[in-house]
Amino acid sequence: MRKILIVVIFGLISCVNAFANDKILKSGFITKSASVNESMNIKDPKNKIIIIYNHGQAKNDKAIKNECIWVSQIRNQASLVDVEINNKKIMVYNFCTNYLAGDMSPKKYWKFKEPYKGVHKLDKRIEKNLELVDKFVKIGVPRKQIIISGHSCGGLLTLMLLATNPEKVGGGISYMQACYGKLSSKYKAKKLGSEAALAKFAKKYPGGAELRQRQIDNIKKSNDVPVLAFTHPKDKFEGLLSDWLEEVPGVKRIVISEDFKINGKNCILKGNDWEQKVSERKNPGHLMNQGLCFQYYNPVIKDYIASRIK
Repeated sequence: MRKILIVVIFGLISCVNAFANDKILKSGFITKSASVNESMNIKDPKNKIIIIYNHGQAKNDKAIKNECIWVSQIRNQASLVDVEINNKKIMVYNFCTNYLAGDMSPKKYWKFKEPYKGVHKLDKRIEKNLELVDKFVKIGVPRKQIIISGHSCGGLLTLMLLATNPEKVGGGISYMQACYGKLSSKYKAKKLGSEAALAKFAKKYPGGAELRQRQIDNIKKSNDVPVLAFTHPKDKFEGLLSDWLEEVPGVKRIVISEDFKINGKNCILKGNDWEQKVSERKNPGHLMNQGLCFQYYNPVIKDYIASRIK
């Protein structure tokens, strides 16, 4: 028994070491090799396209220390670096804002019953994005050449920002927007349907359900939300609860195939010295945009950006 424990502990330590160097804790421009450069130096800013990439968040409203993003999560963003569109080169900025906390900061992640009061963490992250946009504009980057993007909570942030501040930037790219837990799987959306699943969520956590619906309603109110949005039906978070995007003016939604392949290829997550099939992760549908095969959609992303910077 003791030998088994030693083997297990050694295995865990090996896993930790394998992933230890993959953690990125700073904001900065992403390089082609998926590292981050903190310098704000931008040569020839008028001929640059800046994509601001917003990470997800493991807790709905609380500040999270020493947490930003992993190398595997920015591989595909790195593949866009230096791509030329209309003689303008793309730069991608990784934006760490997990240190922020909302006014209520519920202790149990997304599980709160009382109505939300004050300013939510996502709204504070949006304000920081707008401040960063202004910095880039002062450097000389035209607003229309700044694109907001993000995954998970960062994807919802992208939709929220473009719904209320479309004039501040050129457009947005949202990957698997979600910020309220595994609603699709936990509340059995496939079996019960989206309305019944959300009703169960609202009954158990009325505060969280009200805040989510309020954010969605505010997005729907906008006359134009110029966002390219990717979703996957097997995403355990909002996979089968994302049809509301079809009702938002300006949103172009792409539903990734139901399996965990793109263009017939298995999706692989790749770190500095490891790789793993996306299908082997606990929530593969939520990570499809991070598999290397997602670069199949780079031409679509390029065409979208070209349409926004005219």
